[in-house]
Amino acid sequence: MNTMLHKLTLLALIFTTTACTQAASDVTGMIPTPAIDLKPAEGQSSAQVVLAGGCFWCTEAVFEAVPGVSDVVSGYAGGTKEDADYDKVSAGSTAHAEAIKITYDPSKVSFGNLLKIFFAAAHDPTQLNRQGPDSGKQYRSAIFFADDEQKRVAEAYIKQLSDVKTFDKPIATTLEKLDTFYPAEEYHQDFVKRNPNHGYVQQNVPQKLAKLKKILK
Repeated sequence: MNTMLHKLTLLALIFTTTACTQAASDVTGMIPTPAIDLKPAEGQSSAQVVLAGGCFWCTEAVFEAVPGVSDVVSGYAGGTKEDADYDKVSAGSTAHAEAIKITYDPSKVSFGNLLKIFFAAAHDPTQLNRQGPDSGKQYRSAIFFADDEQKRVAEAYIKQLSDVKTFDKPIATTLEKLDTFYPAEEYHQDFVKRNPNHGYVQQNVPQKLAKLKKILK
């Protein structure tokens, strides 16, 4: 799914489409690296994290372009199996958030640095139950931690960002215990790759990828 060509194609959107004006102010030049992070176990080459930051098309596109990330799946987290359906979730009638499951190599990119990208490039963590043009709890900012260690690092990083006033508004990101991640319908997977000329994609993705490029320098 995440070939180098795919990553370059996503980054090329930065220069070929109009940047979105609804995203958060650019904090990429001031956001600190997490002071507390997870260290990979000896020989560990794969780990996962589930994040929610608005429309999963956009967050998927950002993290698919991150070196060290091997797979990103769009889906739902926070609700039940019966409610893991796009029509139900997008109507705001479930406890689910649109989320992504990121599989990455912790020897190449750390959990903390994925959080840095999440806060600085993938979405606006100060928006409560919305993201840009999308409104409702299904578009909330959330870190679905799999264990106490992920929770510890995420809590520490949110405190670190708050203490140095990285954002001009309070961080609205919630920490939620991951129960089950439910993959979304097939047509949502790799949506930006498959639909680069889609109006929503052109309106919302390029600025996020521009911010990511700054972080990866």
